[in-house]
Amino acid sequence: MDSKEKIELIEKDALEIITVDDLEKILNKESPVVYTGYEPSGKVHLGHAITVLKLKTLQKLGFKVKILLADFHAFLNGKGTLEEIEELAKYNEKCFKALGLDEDTEFVYGSSFQTTAEFTTNVYKLATLTTMDRARRSMDQVSRHSEHPKVANVVYPLMQVADMVYFDVDIALGGMEQRKIQMLAREYLPKIGHSAPVCIHTPLLHGLDGDDKMSSSKGNFIAVDDDEKTIAKKIKKAHCPMNEIKANPIYEITKYFIFPFNEEILIERPEKFGGNLQLNEEQLEIAYTSGELHPMDLKIAVAKYLTEYLKPVREYFENKLLEKV
Repeated sequence: MDSKEKIELIEKDALEIITVDDLEKILNKESPVVYTGYEPSGKVHLGHAITVLKLKTLQKLGFKVKILLADFHAFLNGKGTLEEIEELAKYNEKCFKALGLDEDTEFVYGSSFQTTAEFTTNVYKLATLTTMDRARRSMDQVSRHSEHPKVANVVYPLMQVADMVYFDVDIALGGMEQRKIQMLAREYLPKIGHSAPVCIHTPLLHGLDGDDKMSSSKGNFIAVDDDEKTIAKKIKKAHCPMNEIKANPIYEITKYFIFPFNEEILIERPEKFGGNLQLNEEQLEIAYTSGELHPMDLKIAVAKYLTEYLKPVREYFENKLLEKV
């Protein structure tokens, strides 16, 4: 596979790459590194799974994947005690493994290195370059909004930039909520003697309630280890506006978790409602936006396909339980 084909694979379902020219240079390295970080703050859900899909693509292209289980970041973001967060981090690690990342994926807890002299020195250096306003703005979509933000809100993004130095990353991967922090890294890391990473941003999945972001704290998510009945129940209640595919979480699930693995989707319905439909991605869009396909029929099909897609995760946890018996 040549560089052009690799870039096309990486660009698929990514909102932006900063920059493609820099990415092309990285592809010539022998063992390039991609990193992303996850706050252990609740259930691992489909919003996380979008970035995992991109990690798996990069892994197949020869990238070493390093995942930060950001326990200290979660603590700074008010997500619980360090003890509570540690338990969540262990669960999160199992979920990411169950989603199919290769065995050589490296999982690192932030607390294992974020108090070292080298790391804190980099944080201090970054603190001399970053204004308070810039640091706070970078957290707009990451932290909980508060009328009285804590000092932790401005320490958090500096630590995230310093993480990239520790992992010696070539690519920093994250959802669009991470963009402002990653732009800090692009701008300031060269000023403290380190190279700027290529930044890849993946879409934010809308919450099942129609909110801009799927989030465990808002309860508007499908967890990757939800059982079949729970998935069906959540999807049945989900926001799915008639004839509208924008900001439609059910339609987004077809885009990111069904069509990449199926050429067509089977919509099963009684003859009195038009009978079954076998649709590719383009045909589904036309059928739904024209009103030919009812939201409930789409929901029933999506629940079936998503249940099958997440089956390996459920089996992973079932096997773990059997190992303990």
